[in-house]
Amino acid sequence: MVYKVTDVSSNRQDKIANAAKVIDKSKDRLQVFLTIYSGKKIKTVTEIFEETDLKSEIRVLQEGKKLASEDIVTQIKKDGKTAYEKIDFYTHNKNRILSLVKNKEKLRKFPTKTNPQGQTTNNVIVRFNKNLVQIKSITIDDVDSFSKARKQKESDVKEIYEKDVKEVLKNAIGETGEFTDWGGETDDLYSTRLKLNGKRINVAFGLKGRGTKGTLTPKKMGKNGDQIQRLFKSPAEVFFVQHVGQIDESVIEQMKTYAIAKSVTEGKKIYYGIIDGNDTSRLISTYSKK
Repeated sequence: MVYKVTDVSSNRQDKIANAAKVIDKSKDRLQVFLTIYSGKKIKTVTEIFEETDLKSEIRVLQEGKKLASEDIVTQIKKDGKTAYEKIDFYTHNKNRILSLVKNKEKLRKFPTKTNPQGQTTNNVIVRFNKNLVQIKSITIDDVDSFSKARKQKESDVKEIYEKDVKEVLKNAIGETGEFTDWGGETDDLYSTRLKLNGKRINVAFGLKGRGTKGTLTPKKMGKNGDQIQRLFKSPAEVFFVQHVGQIDESVIEQMKTYAIAKSVTEGKKIYYGIIDGNDTSRLISTYSKK
């Protein structure tokens, strides 16, 4: 089997641009998209209707079907009712899509196959036996330890410090140990107490506080830009990168690369994901003791 493990896939830019164009055509559609991609992974039409100001559930269905027809969400049945499920790609790229929706000029100049602009990147192909690769991209909504935050709305957390985020994560996990930062650390927080799929599992977090300005990219992670690489050296099965702002898709792409390598070399399933500013705010609102 051919597994792409570095750089973006050839259709990534096109999918982001297409999603922005589809969502931009209707304010109702934007509401439905935002509601589906906020909170828990699956929401019924009724739940979406209750969280928006749309006039009827039929209107939700109409816009939901348009998003589903473009593969921006997955339409399923939940307890016999029509529901919509998040797709990991759009979860990780939600902020970028919304930035294009808000800025028409930025969308017009956004590089795609049909609108090539700026630099392009080459794919590096590595061949692995399919059965050796066991990885899964997750969000905080997939984690049992963060279950109380699934219904929590987002709030502004731009002034939060890294040490405060660490305490919030410890509260959520039930971790009481002390973790001191130092230059050669592999992670900012490590615990054996995370609960995922009903079981305890080892987790490692890489945290970036308000001192890291702008959108988080791999270059901003560590003095040598090697923080993700060092993170995956931790003896864990779950890996999260957290930032109080937007996280570039290149971070999740690099995490995927190291997740594949760790899965193949250690022969176990590896979970990885990001906690951006919106998800950070939900965790803080739910688990902060202050």
